Amino acid sequence: MTITNQQEGTVLTMTIEGRIDTQTSPELDQAILALPEDITELIMDFTQVIYISSAGLRSVLTAQNKMNSKNGNMIIRGAAKNIVGVFKVTGFDTFLTLE
Repeated sequence: MTITNQQEGTVLTMTIEGRIDTQTSPELDQAILALPEDITELIMDFTQVIYISSAGLRSVLTAQNKMNSKNGNMIIRGAAKNIVGVFKVTGFDTFLTLE
């Protein structure tokens, strides 16, 4: 998995490529913990994510909770149908903004 961040003002786009699973989610957790304090919108670009496990879902939940705690917004952009399916089965689609 690779993570690339691009910040424009108070919006940060986090582009994730590869698998988000037990092996890679600690890296995503670290990237989430290291988000700049001035971020009010986090866009997680899932265009190149091919798999997400329960450990990855926990990381996504951590990011959503962090943005909620600062009254910010989080968007999951470009998730493939199989990833959106995981969000729906787990109920994550009820609180995530999916584009």
